[in-house]
Amino acid sequence: MLLLMMLAQLFALDAYGQQRIVTGRVLDNATDENMIGVSVQVKGTATGGITDMDGKFQVNVSSADAVLVFSYMGYQTEEVKVGQQSDLTIRMKEDGELLEEVVVIGYGTQKRKDVTTAISSVSTKDLDERPIVSAAQALQGKAAGVYVMQPSGTPGADMSIRVRGTTSFNGSNDPLYVVDGVAVDNINFLSPNDIASMQILKDASSAAIYGSRAANGVIMITTKAGETGKAKVALNAQIGINSVANKIESLNAVQYKELQEEIGAILNPGTADITDWHDEVYQTGLTQNYQVSVSNGNEKFKYYLSAGYLDEQGVLKAAFFRRYNFRANLENKVRDWLKVGANISYSDNSKNGITTGMGANRGGVVLAVINLPTSVPVWNEENNYYNRDFYGMNLVNPVEAMENGKNNKAQETRLIASGNATITFLPELSLKSSFTLDRRNYLKTTFTPPVHIEGIDEWGNASDNRNMNTVIVFDNVLTYQKVFDKHNVEGMAGTSWTASNYKNSWINGSHFRNSDIITLNVANKIAWNNTGTGASEWGIMSYFGRLSYNYDGKYMVTANVRRDGSSKLHPDHRWGTFPSISAAWRISSEKFMSGLDWLDDMKIRVSWGQTGNQSGVGDYAFLQKYNVTRQEWFKEGNENAVPTITQANLRTSDLTWETTSQTDIGLDLTMFNNRVNLTMDYYYKRTTDMLMYVSLPAGAAAANNIVRNEGEMTNKGFEFSISTQNFRGAFTWNTDFNISFNRNRLEKLELQKIYSGAQLSSDILKEYVVRNEPGRPLGGFYGYISDGVDPQTGELMYRDVNDDGIISALDRTYIGDPNPDFTYGMTNTLSWKNFNLSFFIQGSQGNDVYNASRIETEAMFDGKNQSTRVLKRWKEPGQITDVPKAGFAIKNSSYFVEDGSYLRLKNLTFSYNFTGKLLKRWGVTRLQPYFTANNLLTITGYKGMDPEVNEWGNDGGVQGIDWGSYPHSKSFVFGVNIEF
Repeated sequence: MLLLMMLAQLFALDAYGQQRIVTGRVLDNATDENMIGVSVQVKGTATGGITDMDGKFQVNVSSADAVLVFSYMGYQTEEVKVGQQSDLTIRMKEDGELLEEVVVIGYGTQKRKDVTTAISSVSTKDLDERPIVSAAQALQGKAAGVYVMQPSGTPGADMSIRVRGTTSFNGSNDPLYVVDGVAVDNINFLSPNDIASMQILKDASSAAIYGSRAANGVIMITTKAGETGKAKVALNAQIGINSVANKIESLNAVQYKELQEEIGAILNPGTADITDWHDEVYQTGLTQNYQVSVSNGNEKFKYYLSAGYLDEQGVLKAAFFRRYNFRANLENKVRDWLKVGANISYSDNSKNGITTGMGANRGGVVLAVINLPTSVPVWNEENNYYNRDFYGMNLVNPVEAMENGKNNKAQETRLIASGNATITFLPELSLKSSFTLDRRNYLKTTFTPPVHIEGIDEWGNASDNRNMNTVIVFDNVLTYQKVFDKHNVEGMAGTSWTASNYKNSWINGSHFRNSDIITLNVANKIAWNNTGTGASEWGIMSYFGRLSYNYDGKYMVTANVRRDGSSKLHPDHRWGTFPSISAAWRISSEKFMSGLDWLDDMKIRVSWGQTGNQSGVGDYAFLQKYNVTRQEWFKEGNENAVPTITQANLRTSDLTWETTSQTDIGLDLTMFNNRVNLTMDYYYKRTTDMLMYVSLPAGAAAANNIVRNEGEMTNKGFEFSISTQNFRGAFTWNTDFNISFNRNRLEKLELQKIYSGAQLSSDILKEYVVRNEPGRPLGGFYGYISDGVDPQTGELMYRDVNDDGIISALDRTYIGDPNPDFTYGMTNTLSWKNFNLSFFIQGSQGNDVYNASRIETEAMFDGKNQSTRVLKRWKEPGQITDVPKAGFAIKNSSYFVEDGSYLRLKNLTFSYNFTGKLLKRWGVTRLQPYFTANNLLTITGYKGMDPEVNEWGNDGGVQGIDWGSYPHSKSFVFGVNIEF
């Protein structure tokens, strides 16, 4: 029935009477420029339209009493009574009251001027001109206190996001994403073109309303909705090319032969350059992105429909990411007291399994390009891939690896369907109920073909892994708001119920006849000991409330409380209470501030609150679990064998919430007729009862690990952001700049005092290079201090830290810190007439990177080819150089630790808005071609392919490791935005 009502409203949008046509033009009051895309609405009706390329409009009115409403983002809304006029000239004034902007907060909205907490808004106006694949990329460098990096350049790779530092060791450090009021674990399914607004709740007071899941901050995303007026069709099309931003050169055949004569690992290598491995492996990638949307609405019904297709071909041949997405946002005012809505999102993502870095042998394809001598061919005489083992060094043929990688694919389909109803009992009192289904299906298949050539007899193998995850959320929120003279009171109370159900299965097989049919159905052996099924579930029940008071816009206070119960935690300790309180004082409204004409607004904010975390641990974390091992029943004598059961962990009888307490002091300033907006914040965060996986001493128990609340960690920092309107008029220039300083420190651990991480598996260096212990920031690099190359011996000199006269493991110490001193971003937007230019600069300063790739490309210990940097190696006594001699046994040391600071021209965009009578005749309201360059310039002293890297991805305890990571690319994109 509801669907029929919606359809009826949809077809009735333009079915209104017409009596008289009113025309006119809308101009900018300050510049007399034509204003394009201004909404013109007949007040109280669905009749309306938007201004064209010349600022002109035409609407139908039914009486002389009709009132036209003119609205445009960033300008004051104008209302004009038509009377007997038939041609109007409207001058719109820029809205100096940025503070009137409405921002999304937890379970509600609030005017920016009344915000008492630390909330950052991210501009979305240029998203349709930026070739970004993930919505998370839109955050990079755009908000103070939010550090966003892309650990790998792999197509479709996940982003790593930290809001005010790393707060958890083993638990999740990802922020909570809330899309149209629905909490989700990631936003890979979301097309950036569908985003209307993005807000980041940074301090505990703003995020505490989400209590149990908000310890790492909350990112609020609102997608686009239908608007009243004429139906709008929008198309965004992009096509771009990608190339490797930074190439590392390897030795040619002659240089390689000379090196091997020094090492002696390979005798008589060839001297002819047969293969350029870089050209064989890398390509110019191609990205295509097409998004289309249709929207419209009236007082009763609004809709927004969109669909998109993205195809990203990587710079490594065979690497790809492909996404199909669809969205439908509907809203219907059934009665004056009842409003219903629906948000439906579907996405289909697929990518392949080209393995690089630690997921591959010896760094995989990326390092093999450097390590394989140019004298080695791709193919042998039998037309098979050449030298798959290459003199016993276990190097992959990268061309073969990529060809096999085409058969390794992962696909995820995701449906998020949410329906809501809002009942208004009184003008001040309303209840909103929503029900959401979030279902994901994942399938990953692999296939390695059989190979039967001289010296190699492999039968091939394949696997099939699939899972389904279903999350159901039921929310009910009651809101009361009342204004008594100068007193504004708002109360909110609600409940939230979340249940998750996960199922998975896995199977693998081997012994294929040939590679013609790549399916497990033709495997002759299905593994008996690596197949199975699994299932798990978890749930959270929550109660929350908020009370805010505002007196005359000068004195504001807000209090939140949330109580959560999680099935992951012990029944006696699973309920946690997370309170917060914040206050603000608008000093600029005080009488003693009168006369300061340059000051538009000044507000001081103070907040304190607590948030929780239970992510990152298993669904049954507090329970004692068991390992089930199947036996070889088919062997003689084992006919009656049954699976063995062994203890997997210890039960944790007091497992409870990881809690983060945070204090924030902030200052908001608006000056010079709203031309300068400045925000400053200082914060202090302390995480207690950290959820950690703790290893137990051998023999201490049947199991060797336990999940428990183990330690404490702090983050403190300062954030500064400023937005300026440098020029107004025919030529405009706006600047947005932000900078963030954060200091992380692991304060306390109880049972296990030291945690080592990032173990390398090089043939000569199999060590952990990261060490975490109390009193230091997370992720510190640990090893020997290298004092350079000894000019007489050509060996690296290692420092005798403990002065005992020998170099031993006792001389290892901290040799680097991956945490940056500060991060920053700056966007400049310039416009003149119909020309637009914007450039975005982003950077990090003071962070170290452990360049583990150099162990494979500079260590000179075996027959692998090396980078051209080894041409500087020591060769004779007295030589001054920073590269040791060939064949020297290296250690894990500061020799591989580099300054990872960088400044990057992340994005440069040029666009032009076409106007003209022909476009008007065709009904085109926007025609904007644009050109964008990404990663155009990077200034850094880092020797690797890119300083923005971490092979351990989103790991809380390991950061800044480069080990054959998929390289970042430089891209050039041509696109067009069309609306009609």
